[in-house]
Amino acid sequence: MPTIVSINVGRPQTLGTEKPWVSGFLKQSISEPLWLGSTNLDGDEQADLEHHGGPHKAVCVYPADHYPDWRTTLQIPDLNWGAFGENFTIAGLTEADVCIGDVWTIGEATVQVSQPRQPCWKLARRWDIKTLALQVQQTGRTGWYFRVIVEGMVQQGMEITLLERREPQWTIAEANRIMHRDKHDRDAAAKLAAVPTLSPSWQTTLRNRVEKNVQADEQKRLAGGDAS
Repeated sequence: MPTIVSINVGRPQTLGTEKPWVSGFLKQSISEPLWLGSTNLDGDEQADLEHHGGPHKAVCVYPADHYPDWRTTLQIPDLNWGAFGENFTIAGLTEADVCIGDVWTIGEATVQVSQPRQPCWKLARRWDIKTLALQVQQTGRTGWYFRVIVEGMVQQGMEITLLERREPQWTIAEANRIMHRDKHDRDAAAKLAAVPTLSPSWQTTLRNRVEKNVQADEQKRLAGGDAS
């Protein structure tokens, strides 16, 4: 059964000295029960509310299954849960196992998958690896976001149970493929954009691609701008 192995929260803080930057990326693992509200976990905040947080990105999730390989690839053997800025580190699920619109129960709470996570420059800056955000995107090991359907208490060690799957064809892996790799597949982009439970920001990006042939500014997001 998929399990939350760590719940991680943090508030914005100023990091660095030569070129200070503000981020809530650094998170602490909490073993006590926490309240999961409609836009956030208790004790967690985002510095950039335009591109992070909100009802469609209430919880950032990252698979624990990816950590062993990242520890080897990045040569950081002590890479701990929360290292990718996620709120939930979940064992037993990856991007191939989770679909847009999936409804899951966790303790008292009910959540729904809204979109893949799109890594931004802060991930790379946190670990001082310039290509890290791009590596995460290219490997498809992005994680995803939950919106909160029912608020409630959640805790490390809780099982996560699938309650409803409406879109079995639209895995997070498939959504990543369409957004980042097969950008000229307009037919697939149109079909994904029509999924009602997909986050509005992804729907807009995909519709702009289909209707106006406008591509998202990937370089800006990875190097220092938007993180949808």
